[in-house]
Amino acid sequence: MTPRVLAYSRTTGFRHESIPAGVAALEAFDDFAVVATEDPAVLTAGELSAFAAVVFLSTSGATCGGPQGRAALEDFVRGGGGFVGVHAASTSERDWPFFGDLVGARFDRHPEVQPARVLVADADHPATAHLPATWERTDEWYDFHARPDPSVRVLLRVDERSYSGGSMGADHPLAWCHDRLGGRSFYTALGHTVASYSEPALLGHLRGGLQWVTSRTTPTHT
Repeated sequence: MTPRVLAYSRTTGFRHESIPAGVAALEAFDDFAVVATEDPAVLTAGELSAFAAVVFLSTSGATCGGPQGRAALEDFVRGGGGFVGVHAASTSERDWPFFGDLVGARFDRHPEVQPARVLVADADHPATAHLPATWERTDEWYDFHARPDPSVRVLLRVDERSYSGGSMGADHPLAWCHDRLGGRSFYTALGHTVASYSEPALLGHLRGGLQWVTSRTTPTHT
């Protein structure tokens, strides 16, 4: 039984050139049946009921298409559906409080793309168990308006001493998860560059996040 996953990448703000590479990477995961779209018409109760999880892949702006799409996504999550937010998902739906709670933190700013050290804060999770304690890679390092709620499980942090332009200090989270709203939610700020989606470690990080959010959901594809 293979979980069905909706890869959703609609943008009404900044559009990342890495989106096609990200979609292709998700579609290559042989332990998930991935359906990719940018059509907000898929955000209905009937359509979403066929999926175990929804991935917001570098979405931006008012991505849900209006109140009906918002309501359908909220009902899906509150009913136990899984959610994964990748990179720019934290820039989406800024005036919708539920979405801010779902993602866990709102994007604020970033310096230029550059190498940095990622620190594993919690190695006991499918998204991080394969990673070294210190993971050196190049990406766009997001600052957030505030850190996630203390009830959220932080998985990765970035060491601000290892790059220029960070403004959150020693406690600078990059990836986290929670199940406060019904279904499980996983967010990672990683994945800005096209090259990210050919990195085995990053792909393992995404796959592990998907495995976690779908591990207690029921819609499947046979």
